Amino acid sequence: MELPSKPIEMFDRDDEWHDLARFAVDDAAGATLGVVSGRRRQGKTMLLYALAQATNGLYFAATEATEADSLRRLGQVIAAHVGAPAPLQLGSWEQAIDVLLDIGRDRPTVAVLDEFPYLALASRALPSVIQHALTPGRPERVTSRTRLLLCGSAMSFMGGLLSGAAPLRGRAGLELPVAPLNYRLAARFWELDDPRLAVLVHAILGGTPAYRREYVRDDSPSSLADFDSWVARTVLSPTSPLFREARYLLAEDPGLRDPTLYHSVLAAVAEGNTTRGGIAGYIGRKSTDLQHPLTVLEDAGLLARDADPLRSGRSNYRITEPLITFYQAIMRSTWTRLERRQGAQVWRSVRQRFESAVLGPHFEQLCRTWVAEFAAPETLGGIPATVGHGAINDAAGRTSHEVDIMALGDPDGGPRPVLALGEVKWGEPMGVAHLNRLHHIRSLLEHRHDVDAAGAKLLCASGAGFTPELHTAADAGEVILLDLDRLYRGE
Repeated sequence: MELPSKPIEMFDRDDEWHDLARFAVDDAAGATLGVVSGRRRQGKTMLLYALAQATNGLYFAATEATEADSLRRLGQVIAAHVGAPAPLQLGSWEQAIDVLLDIGRDRPTVAVLDEFPYLALASRALPSVIQHALTPGRPERVTSRTRLLLCGSAMSFMGGLLSGAAPLRGRAGLELPVAPLNYRLAARFWELDDPRLAVLVHAILGGTPAYRREYVRDDSPSSLADFDSWVARTVLSPTSPLFREARYLLAEDPGLRDPTLYHSVLAAVAEGNTTRGGIAGYIGRKSTDLQHPLTVLEDAGLLARDADPLRSGRSNYRITEPLITFYQAIMRSTWTRLERRQGAQVWRSVRQRFESAVLGPHFEQLCRTWVAEFAAPETLGGIPATVGHGAINDAAGRTSHEVDIMALGDPDGGPRPVLALGEVKWGEPMGVAHLNRLHHIRSLLEHRHDVDAAGAKLLCASGAGFTPELHTAADAGEVILLDLDRLYRGE
């Protein structure tokens, strides 16, 4: 089965293209359903439109419209696809879906319904209509090889499309999330060879492809010296589409019906209040009142809940979209001045806060990602099953120690192995004192019966370098050193 070639202008997305292409050209009998989801600006439309073009399929982009208007537009698209002399008159979604199944009668044919949530919000029964159309044994399905792809950016809606008692649960043969580019791919995409500059840019814009192409028109910082000017002329400029993007990210998801509350929750997390109790205290609510807003933000893909690997029931929340963290920590309190085009002055005044509130925590997360995705098994002494951060109790010292990186392997029937313990500093050179702290934490874990920490590797990660003594310890195999170059290029 030969797969269509990915367009040469498309950056990366090799895995996503391969999965979609295999689904599209599958010659098996019977219509099949696929669901593609992901936050806006990740390139889903480019993928699906290119797939439809490459396979001579059908692509329909929904808009906010009435059911009748959407059916009228879809009839025009179907007519153009089959070469009909006049638009098809579609009287219902039942008829429309059967027509889409019919276009795949002779060969595997892709039919994309992009921005599907717009269609479903205007026609609440549409998921059930599709469920019925794809009923196993139904003649219209059996004789069709249509590959129906539903795509959407409203994560709270798309996440529920195939879950629980939803009509389409069990009907999909493909469920493909399109995530932001990882930090290494993002650096390549922005053409940033300097790893320090790559971290700075990623801490603000993450790995969303559209932010470079459409939003700043390929304006990438040329050097570290250009970074401050780049921030002022792009994300802090009221004439840039990036300026209001963080606000729009919340407004676009129909599940976020109380923007004031959700902004406050995100502001609390951006300020370093990462536990439920901390968030509740920051916004002046009871902890028990936060279950719904936290769940909604998780479903929308804007918050992630990281469980403490060694403390059951304890979790920390983090914002998944760097631009939202940047907005909440830097832009929200200076909004009036920024609207008056004082971006350069504002940036000078908040630069230090950016380092502590945005850059430092973001660098920690990048280091955890390196451990989880890029560190070689030989480096860690195994393959991590869980990578997170948390606290270790020190009863003798009557305190607890925060650990920036904890990597655990699979238990395999015995105590769970601790593969690595790490400390991360962005702007501080690390020395033997940091290593001694990790030695102490490892010794505390060695007295626990639920984990095996005797062989845990110790890791120091820094954006400001290491003392000669720490380099000597690394040469002796006592510690793993993770600098910026290794973060982006090494294992």
